Amino acid sequence: MDKPKTHKTALHEIDGIDPPQSISYGNIANITNLRKKQLTVPEIVQGVLKGNKSILSQAITLVESTNPAHLEKANAVIAQCLPHADKSVRIGITGVPGVGKSTFIEAFGKHLTSLGRKVAVLAVDPSSSVSHGSILGDKTRMEELVKDENAYIRPSASGDTLGGVARKTREAIILCEACGFDTIIIETVGVGQSETAVHSMVDFFLLLQIAGAGDELQGIKRGIMEMADLIVINKADGDNIKRARLAKTEFNRALHLFPAKASGWQPTVTTCSAITHEGIAEVWETISGYFDMAKESGFFGIRRSEQNSYWLTETVNEQLLGRFYNDPNIATLLEENRKAVQENRMSPFAAAKDLLERYFRF
Repeated sequence: MDKPKTHKTALHEIDGIDPPQSISYGNIANITNLRKKQLTVPEIVQGVLKGNKSILSQAITLVESTNPAHLEKANAVIAQCLPHADKSVRIGITGVPGVGKSTFIEAFGKHLTSLGRKVAVLAVDPSSSVSHGSILGDKTRMEELVKDENAYIRPSASGDTLGGVARKTREAIILCEACGFDTIIIETVGVGQSETAVHSMVDFFLLLQIAGAGDELQGIKRGIMEMADLIVINKADGDNIKRARLAKTEFNRALHLFPAKASGWQPTVTTCSAITHEGIAEVWETISGYFDMAKESGFFGIRRSEQNSYWLTETVNEQLLGRFYNDPNIATLLEENRKAVQENRMSPFAAAKDLLERYFRF
């Protein structure tokens, strides 16, 4: 008797694809368990000091938390990491969207790691004011740098803070320094007034520009130009090289119109291509020259002290606001006064005065 025929389907024909040998499921399980486990303050601090990137990420998540219950633990971690920080150079990088910040930072970061430096990139992404979502795409865009053992990339949602600067970027810098990173790069969203906040926490401020977009100086705020220690014309490759050189001349003329910097440094303009890496080494040479000058003159230390004083005031303001809005008594009164203002039964100024007076009586 003939055997019955078996009708093979596509499901039977294809056995499937074996998982790649390079994936270590044991390592993934260990990382997952590490994330689930609530580490103690000493465990977090020891992990950070030993250079553990996974624990560094947990520490930054802790200090970024808006949960009041996490504040005490986060402060304890920062306090114990602080003596091991302050041993890096901090570079702020800004530029309008489309200027190629992520591509430039990846090329720049790879150049620094090739010189033996350890680079941490704190990239602040724009958040939606409606959904409070965030793109958080820098890790995707910096594919090569994210795989570098001597690099660490931390995208953070900007949230509701002024200009889109993450509320805890300052603390994240301390944690990265304690983890052994000697070069901290802070990328701004390139919109609003985030540049001012970043300038208050870095040692060197780099403005990234492109040529061939019409009037090169059009739309650039005077304040941003005054803050810049170096202007880099990116995308100086191919047919754009001539335009980049013309833009360099135009920016150089503009820089001479600004008053001298307190550091004594004369800002310059240079060109580069993040794609071909042309000019990237020269950018680092210029920045290194600034640090040599600032440290020799003592300005480097003076600026760090001024920044610490500034961030003391900012932290006081932040905590006062947090305590005010988290006060359960104020929550009810705030809604009552807001309704009175909306119905024109009370002026906004009188409503605010009433709220503050009652808050300080509680």
